[in-house]
Amino acid sequence: MPEIKTLRHSRLTPRFHWRDTGQYLLRGILVLAPVVITLSSLFWGFNQVDGILNPYVTSPGLGLVSILLFVLLVGWISTFRFVKRFSLHIGAVLEHTPGVSFIYTSVRDFFEAFVGHKRRFNHAVLVNVMADEVWMVGFLTDEEPDSFNLGAGYVSVYVPQAYNVGGQLFLVKRNRVRPIENHSSPDVMKYAVTGGAVEIPDKEA
Repeated sequence: MPEIKTLRHSRLTPRFHWRDTGQYLLRGILVLAPVVITLSSLFWGFNQVDGILNPYVTSPGLGLVSILLFVLLVGWISTFRFVKRFSLHIGAVLEHTPGVSFIYTSVRDFFEAFVGHKRRFNHAVLVNVMADEVWMVGFLTDEEPDSFNLGAGYVSVYVPQAYNVGGQLFLVKRNRVRPIENHSSPDVMKYAVTGGAVEIPDKEA
């Protein structure tokens, strides 16, 4: 019986081979790099947000909690009708102020495209632009871009670039766009920005 246990243990425990040192090193990087980069990014973001209230708040973590509570309070107050009217008035003033309107409207539209009521990146599609047999992963952002006078049947599709914060906007015929229905928009965005290196699961029925 002891011999059988030793044999099973030896089969389950991989042996270290010096000739595979390079492979072990790459595997170690593959395991550690995502964890270290993720934790480092979270730690950096935590320190940046937590340090906004310095030197008024010096306790670690209290600054972040204070900011989150303040944002939550603003979000709750903004649901009141008179606050909505006041914020709309302030927004209208900023929107028509020379030199300020461009910054204000750009930042406002950017955040509304992701988290506001006018979200634009929740319709994942495949778009055919360069050749009949080449398809690009993108997001349908405008179904009627009338401002460009291209006629009926055109849509706007934003195509993100892999490992980059940039992207390209294409105005194409609607028949050159196919909706992606079996995957969620966040998973499709992850697939696009990683250059197809991440396998995305099918959307649950």
